[in-house]
Amino acid sequence: MRWALVKVCLAVTAMVVVAFAVPLGLVVQEMASDRAFSNAERQAATIGPTLSITTDPVQLRKAVESTQMGAARRMAVHVPAIGADAPVEIGGGWAGEHAVAETRRIGRATTASVAGGGSALLQPTALGSGDIAVVEIYVPESEVSNGVATAWLVLAGVGLALIVGSVAVADRLGARLVRPAERLADAAHQLGEGRLGARVPEAGPKELRSAAVAFNAMADQVVQLLANERELAADLSHRLRTPLTVLRLNTASLGDGPAAEQTRAAVEQLEREVDTIIRTAREQRPATGLAGAGAGTGGGVGAGAGCDASEVIRDRMAFWSALAEDEGREVRLAGVDRTVRIPVARPELAAALDAMLGNVFRHTPEGTPFAVDVHDAGDAVIVLVSDAGPGIADPDAALRRGNDGGRDGSTGLGLDIVRRVAESTGGDLRLGRSVLGGTEVRVWIGLDGRSRGGPGGGRVRRGRRGSRRGRGARA
Repeated sequence: MRWALVKVCLAVTAMVVVAFAVPLGLVVQEMASDRAFSNAERQAATIGPTLSITTDPVQLRKAVESTQMGAARRMAVHVPAIGADAPVEIGGGWAGEHAVAETRRIGRATTASVAGGGSALLQPTALGSGDIAVVEIYVPESEVSNGVATAWLVLAGVGLALIVGSVAVADRLGARLVRPAERLADAAHQLGEGRLGARVPEAGPKELRSAAVAFNAMADQVVQLLANERELAADLSHRLRTPLTVLRLNTASLGDGPAAEQTRAAVEQLEREVDTIIRTAREQRPATGLAGAGAGTGGGVGAGAGCDASEVIRDRMAFWSALAEDEGREVRLAGVDRTVRIPVARPELAAALDAMLGNVFRHTPEGTPFAVDVHDAGDAVIVLVSDAGPGIADPDAALRRGNDGGRDGSTGLGLDIVRRVAESTGGDLRLGRSVLGGTEVRVWIGLDGRSRGGPGGGRVRRGRRGSRRGRGARA
């Protein structure tokens, strides 16, 4: 908009300068020509008294040479034949006999162009005998255009100064209009990126001030709405504590045994997750980790929040192995016999593993075998969960958040938990066909945020693409 204003002002000023400077220059040129010929007429009139007294060639020559134009050899006198006297010609003349005869005939001053440049003024003068003599004055081109070039240069300079000044003024005015608009756009980008403290100074033209006031009011309302949502999530989560307390008390009556221990462990984990949801919901900043989806502390992932992936996988497989044994599922573990450190908090990795293993039990028939593999690729750690089930017909749709595929007991959020764990380290989530014939869920966990492409480097990350569209055909 700033350059548009400058261009408009430049065009308008240029048109105004042309509209006034060109006619003014032409007037100056015409005035210079009139001045030159007026001076020639005055010089021609100086020889008039002599012609009224005598037509003697000697006297006339002396009179002509005594004038300014005669001394400069720019005056000629043409006297016609009077009686028996021959015509008298003083000076050579420049216009020609035809022009002299025409001036004598019409009886008024005329001008004629001279070959080689310049003009000639022909001034008729009455003689005592009643005849007409013609006084000719040569006017060079330099006198006709005297001062015209200077006038044009002055006009051009004034016009250029006006154009430059108008452009400078337009640029300042444009900047005054554009800066508030740029600040408004920048604040909108910041708000879109999650910086909820972005506000716009209420300055500039009236319209932009109104826009700034409206934007600030909208930002305040967004912050208030988010705060209300956090409080609502915290309140709803808090309501779960009462039934959880009842469950915890009831598990005390289950006695001893693997099933009872697993039930009590599940209730304790659920209580921790509810506490995490409440704490995360009440935070005054957006969650950077699993934000209520994972178990444990939630929040960001860093060097101090790492864990041993092998140890977490062994622990969670110990939990799920009892159910696998009940359903007759064959389980294979690989790569968990050595320490594999990853920059993911233990509760978050446990939540991701539970989401993937829960999908296996929910969406494959009983007796379907599955496997969990861990590979250390140096700059990344790959966790594979494979099964021999029917597989996923549309992996892209499965990665869309909230897409439960019409399955009972599925929310479509499980794979989104896994994806967010991977992407928090610079990695990604992919779905494919496993060597067992069913689904393979590959979690690429980057170490120190360095790895983003996975094997092959240039492959498209379905997890990243799906994050823009929403995810999850499995729970």
